[in-house]
Amino acid sequence: AADRMTGIGTGYDLYPTTFSPEGRLFQIEYAGKAADTSGTAIGIKVSDGVVLGVEKLVRSKMLVKGSDKRIFTVAPHAGIALTGLLADGRQIVNTCREEAQRYKKFYGQPIPGKMLNQRISNFIQYFTLHDSVRPFGTSVIIAACDKTGPTLHMVEPSGISYGYYAVAIGQGKQVAKTELENLNFEELTAREAVIEIAKIIYKIHDDVKDKDFELELSWVCAESNNKHQRVPEDLLAQANEAGKASREADQFGSDEEMEI
Repeated sequence: AADRMTGIGTGYDLYPTTFSPEGRLFQIEYAGKAADTSGTAIGIKVSDGVVLGVEKLVRSKMLVKGSDKRIFTVAPHAGIALTGLLADGRQIVNTCREEAQRYKKFYGQPIPGKMLNQRISNFIQYFTLHDSVRPFGTSVIIAACDKTGPTLHMVEPSGISYGYYAVAIGQGKQVAKTELENLNFEELTAREAVIEIAKIIYKIHDDVKDKDFELELSWVCAESNNKHQRVPEDLLAQANEAGKASREADQFGSDEEMEI
């Protein structure tokens, strides 16, 4: 009875297929925790495209820059960003690519973002139904541009997915969501969204706890000819500068408040 009151999954968390008396699936809840163990990923949908950004934590100074990436192209017009267990995420990336190729071969046109999201949601949810497998410890943001325009979806380890104007996943998602709610997505351009994502990621990054990080940014928009690509180097540098300047301004402002 005590376990039931405190929400501890004693005896009910051994398999992803076992419901607790309250109707909870603890293994899937734990997978959600695993998906929040890495840096934050953000997606913003604007009038002319979609932008993805990831706070890729650098675990060692000996890592080559650009390795261990968390943004992937899965089709010419679509890309995904991952948080949580990277090895789990790569399996989802491979499945995304296979689904995109299968759709193109069968229908002769690029897979719509909504359809790609649906297929990946089904794939992830399948791994919550059997004793012989475990849920994926990763959340994914899917960005695409199809004939209906830009699309942005996020899939959780449970297989639940939604369409968004803007979304954040990873360890800083709550703070990032608060910041995103202050933006006007209808008026933003893709270039402006790149800068906004950089500012948010720099603001939520914990220098003391996480040390260094690398900012990953990609987009699929009119400027990239509706192809999923890394943002140009000059814009990436500009975004990093804007992020640092914004963080310093925030810190300066908070120091002044403390003195008052």
